[in-house]
Amino acid sequence: MSMRALITNDDGISSAGLVALARGAVHHGWTVVVAAPAAEASGTSAGLSAAGDDGRIAVERRELPDLPGVPAHAVAAHPGLIVLAAAQGAFGDPPDIVLSGVNHGANVGRAVLHSGTVGAALTASLNGARALAVSLDVGLEPRPQPHWDAAVAVAATLFERLAALPAGSVLNLNVPDRAEVGTPRRAGLAEFGTVRSRVEHAGDGVISLAAVVVEGELPPDSDARLLAEGHPTVTALRSVTEDPDVRL
Repeated sequence: MSMRALITNDDGISSAGLVALARGAVHHGWTVVVAAPAAEASGTSAGLSAAGDDGRIAVERRELPDLPGVPAHAVAAHPGLIVLAAAQGAFGDPPDIVLSGVNHGANVGRAVLHSGTVGAALTASLNGARALAVSLDVGLEPRPQPHWDAAVAVAATLFERLAALPAGSVLNLNVPDRAEVGTPRRAGLAEFGTVRSRVEHAGDGVISLAAVVVEGELPPDSDARLLAEGHPTVTALRSVTEDPDVRL
């Protein structure tokens, strides 16, 4: 099925993972446009912040390597706002599919709430597109050359399944940083991933944020556990909706 796909991320327009994912979508036969933050915007969730005055957002055309003829835009905004703008025709016809990534680092557990990569996908859902967030588990000590193409190869196995899902569907994919990996396993969200952020007081008027390894056993069949064991994981996410179980 021919689809119009927007490729974005939160690592910025210069990310190798972004280019790899865009190439994968082109090779799949989709019509591709790239729009990504001009600078890194990790941890921005679905924020609508932009580096502009009076509601004006700077957009610069770019040429990306090995993507001749693919429109690419560096946008002075967070990925959530980029997806919202795309849904309203800022980069041509609104996308049917949003591919967000490939993120430099895993996005697992309930902490995906904070991820700009996942936030872009959830924003796509609210605006009627199907979306796939793709992340590569590079760990706390990344290798010099992450296996971007391996992550894209796994993502490509989900492209047609994603296109066949109802509008507004969101999938979150995490892939181990290995040259060869298996097929993705369906997984639930862990309470926390293998790594979590910890806020520390560093003195008067200052706090610091550090990444720490979580001790203890991870829940079986959770995304964090399966990914730690070397399996790609895929989780269907639901965007913002009301909770009918809460009585007020």
